[in-house]
Amino acid sequence: MRRLLTAHLGWKFLSLGIAVALWMTLVGEQELTTSASSPIVFRNIPRDLEISSEVPDRIHLEIQGPVGRLGSLASPTVMLDLASVDRPGERTFTIRQGNVTLPPGVTLSRAVPGQLRLRFERRISREIPVQIRFSGPPPAGYRIVRQSVRPTTVMVVGPESRVGKVDFAETDPLDLTSVVSESEFRVHTYVLDQQVRVSDAQMVSVHVTLEKLPEVHKK
Repeated sequence: MRRLLTAHLGWKFLSLGIAVALWMTLVGEQELTTSASSPIVFRNIPRDLEISSEVPDRIHLEIQGPVGRLGSLASPTVMLDLASVDRPGERTFTIRQGNVTLPPGVTLSRAVPGQLRLRFERRISREIPVQIRFSGPPPAGYRIVRQSVRPTTVMVVGPESRVGKVDFAETDPLDLTSVVSESEFRVHTYVLDQQVRVSDAQMVSVHVTLEKLPEVHKK
């Protein structure tokens, strides 16, 4: 019996090794589908045009491939090349395999949304006035007697239709709780329309003068 078990031992080990290798190969080649939430990256954006339509933050991807490749897959990126856009208007882009950074053997099954319709407008710049914004009233017993901002205007940039509707930029809120005479603040400016931006993130200086309210004497 012992001889029977030990006979041709080398061949038995070789057969076992081949069987294990085949099993691992079959498991490694098993196709699975997984999903990923991917950011959108634009390349070759035209210098004189702006995207004025809403763009989703991320695209949902369903991807398929061998188990081993999906397990080590980093977060893919959706890349849209805008080199073909040369004038204002609407353009539709379909998300295909070539738009997604995937390793060999992994394929894109579906993207949601599967298409993006983008609206392009001429980029313009415009000077608009700056308004001072306070986070709250002055300290009790004080009032604002003078306030000024330098420069009084800032340059904003963005899609033509959106820039035309912006009336002013406002400063970051100023806190006057510790001011009892006068103070100068160096602050950023901000535009409420998210598609319009202040050129070069321009900062302004705000000078505020407070005075004590006259005391009211009771008779």
